[in-house]
Amino acid sequence: MVAWGIITTLLGIVQNYQGLLAARIFLGIAEAGYPRYDVQVRQAIFFSAASIAGAFSGLLAYGISFMDGIAGLAGWRWIFILEGILTVVVALGSYFFIYDFPETARFLSNEERAFVVFRLRYDYQDADMDDSQRVAQSDEYHWKYVKMAFQDWQIWLNLLVYWGYNCPLYGISLFLPTIIKELGYKTTAAQLLTVPIYVAAAICTILVAWVADRKRVRSPFIIAGLFLQLVGYTMCISSGNAGVTYAGIFIATCAIYPTLPSNITWLSNNLAGSHKRAAGLGIQIGLGNLAGVVKAAASNFYRANDAPRYILGHGLEIGFTSLGILAAFVLVFNYRRINAKRAQQLANNEHNRFTPEELSTLGDRAITFRYTL
Repeated sequence: MVAWGIITTLLGIVQNYQGLLAARIFLGIAEAGYPRYDVQVRQAIFFSAASIAGAFSGLLAYGISFMDGIAGLAGWRWIFILEGILTVVVALGSYFFIYDFPETARFLSNEERAFVVFRLRYDYQDADMDDSQRVAQSDEYHWKYVKMAFQDWQIWLNLLVYWGYNCPLYGISLFLPTIIKELGYKTTAAQLLTVPIYVAAAICTILVAWVADRKRVRSPFIIAGLFLQLVGYTMCISSGNAGVTYAGIFIATCAIYPTLPSNITWLSNNLAGSHKRAAGLGIQIGLGNLAGVVKAAASNFYRANDAPRYILGHGLEIGFTSLGILAAFVLVFNYRRINAKRAQQLANNEHNRFTPEELSTLGDRAITFRYTL
């Protein structure tokens, strides 16, 4: 985080394209434990910060535009300098307040630490499961868990779901002011009109997460979000009216942001063993963020000569979203099938053929594990 802040600050003082490109490459390098039915609200709070940042970026860009010429620097340079310095300050301060594991959290008593550790280790079975069938998830570190993650079918399917909203997310993040500007608004007005969209998206993100945690399901909210994206982009592609397009972007953004933490939480819930989960989420987020590379390489998605309807850009977003919906339905179908099979195996006491240690090593492939829908 400190490295990210320093590199961002340095982006404000680059003097040529080569320097900007090198700094951006290093910035990309710098970017590269709760119970599963409590985690989405925490994820939502974290990711809604991105939405709020989107809102403030419009206001910030508007305010910093008045700094043009101060200290002989252009206004855009001040954006990188100020945001980079703030990131470094926050990162240095967070070192003293963020703990890696419950075992090292000094603000918890010994009894509280023991309770949290126990709750996390036995979190991946149904609440009504017999105590004799409960198995602690493995915290053992071994490279075989990384190999298991790369071989897990659900991670690769979930990656398609990730692309289903992350490609549209990059489209919104990179081109929203341009799209609004092409609707007939001036640059300043376009920046300000992005604010209500991002604020509403942040509120939706936290509300959806709160409900999902209490209902203990993920897929209905993910699939509903993807379908709402379709509605939003269909409105955008079907009309050149400024009001309709703005409403479509509003709906799509408010659908995209809640889907992001929902899907990351969904995969996290369905990977057992802390090291396999870490590897699996690394694959999901790392390869999923190649959507940004797609957007950078295909910057002509939203071409100036396509304004104001941007049929190519919106059409491609509809394509990515449709792929995500299909992948989500395939995941749900397979999770239901496997859960039903394992319930029958437990009813036949087949779990007695395994030792607790073997079941723990199997993680989410153990017959005692239940996939979250």
